[in-house]
Amino acid sequence: MSRSTSLRVDRRRALQTLTLLGAVAAVAAVTRPMPAFANTPPVMPIEIGDALPDARLQGGMRFRWFGLHVYDARLWSGTPLRQDDDLASRPYALELAYARRLEGKAIAERSLDEMRRLEVVSAAEGQEWLQAMRVAFPDVAPGDRLVGLHRPGRGVQFLHNGRVTGEVGERRFARLFFGIWLSSASREPVLRAQLLGLETASR
Repeated sequence: MSRSTSLRVDRRRALQTLTLLGAVAAVAAVTRPMPAFANTPPVMPIEIGDALPDARLQGGMRFRWFGLHVYDARLWSGTPLRQDDDLASRPYALELAYARRLEGKAIAERSLDEMRRLEVVSAAEGQEWLQAMRVAFPDVAPGDRLVGLHRPGRGVQFLHNGRVTGEVGERRFARLFFGIWLSSASREPVLRAQLLGLETASR
């Protein structure tokens, strides 16, 4: 196999496994993130408006990996969230609008890995959560949306293109799942800052 062919194969394989924070890590390594709404403010998805009538766009980022647009992440909330707020007591929605095909199974597995990085998760608990996320996260194609609705005291509801795909009613799950992006211990503080709309969101 020639070097050019090998590089194409490696790139294709990498894209197939690129998910959630895996994408973020790759972005950080090769290019700075860009605002997800630099030119045209995005329209709030209907499902978010139905669940959070007073929601407004708080912040967002566009992720590129080796120059390829992977997805846009957007945070929607009523009263703006602040970095020192108790996020467990606030309703909000995290939207991921995809520009590439990704496997739902891989998204679920990567999510659990990142949740375990934030806090110890038992084997039994992890298996239960992984199964729930595998159901909630279908394979995605360009133009697809995955939305996580945080419902204080009731956990998380997941939607794919406006259709409910699953729910996890555990507060700890909700805290760790959204903590992937919003926790002060997030792997990517630049991502967190941009989603929260902080002026300090720069390296």
